[in-house]
Amino acid sequence: MLNTVQQEIAEAASNLLANSTVRELRQLRVDGNSDQLHLSGRVRSYYHKQLAQETVRPVASGMQMVNRVRVLG
Repeated sequence: MLNTVQQEIAEAASNLLANSTVRELRQLRVDGNSDQLHLSGRVRSYYHKQLAQETVRPVASGMQMVNRVRVLG
């Protein structure tokens, strides 16, 4: 179960992706799990996968980031 701070971090990360100028990033999902932040979904390039991770990194605030975004190929 997430505490309030972890929920706020997951929500902030989700909002960053939802407001991205890159359409593919807006389709990704962010979930929190104790001290981990999980990114999931599908993108068309490894660049977008990395961009998603770097977009949410500033708000991750000590949480480990798990990037499960799949690259369609």
